[in-house]
Amino acid sequence: MPHRRHRSAGPADRELFAPDVLPRLREAAAHLAWLRDRGYPQRSSLKLVGDRFDLRRRQRDALGRTVCSAQARDGRAARAVPGEALGGAEVGVDGFNVLTTVESALGGGVVLLARDGCARDLAGLAGTWRRVEETVPALEAIGAELAAAGPDRVRWYLDAPVSNSGRLASLLRDLATDRGWPWEVAVVGNPDRELAGARAVVASADSAVLDACGPWTNLARAVVEARAQGAWVLDLLEGAPGLEGAPG
Repeated sequence: MPHRRHRSAGPADRELFAPDVLPRLREAAAHLAWLRDRGYPQRSSLKLVGDRFDLRRRQRDALGRTVCSAQARDGRAARAVPGEALGGAEVGVDGFNVLTTVESALGGGVVLLARDGCARDLAGLAGTWRRVEETVPALEAIGAELAAAGPDRVRWYLDAPVSNSGRLASLLRDLATDRGWPWEVAVVGNPDRELAGARAVVASADSAVLDACGPWTNLARAVVEARAQGAWVLDLLEGAPGLEGAPG
């Protein structure tokens, strides 16, 4: 089976997220948010809602990445640092998390605007990352956004267990040298743990990381909005009954 050349949409995504399907997904999102706001667990709530609305696996994944509780949303918002406040700061980048979202945006994949304001993809690494045609343009876009923000130091964290993490680390170092960007790269066993304890401003949209870290910045969304015009961005909360859209 040939390797994918693009971080593009799934083969059924145009059907699963078609305009006539979105009202049902938004109603499902409102039901899921209602349960999460009342303390019901994510997994059982998602199954209940997914079964109630007869959702496919990909649609359930989208809801799970979109909807968090209001408490989680507010807690994350209280620690969010805007890009314009990163001048002179140290930034720790959740490497695969940020990169795959921007790759997906550039490759025509679905990008979800979540309740906490983050942009999340549906790519799913499953332990394997491979370079695609969007990889270098995505890194250039991320680098340009960071350079405009002006942090003094950027440290990328890559998951050692993910295949080809060493190749990506080499690409990041080469690109940083060529562009004069103040980047370091660390290939570690558990980036989530490193980022949770980092003194730096964390750039991630991983829910577990965001709930454990200190200050964080919404880097992937900033890059998508500023440098991936025409991306397929879905807001499953906009117009959902009783729910606000993703915060700006």
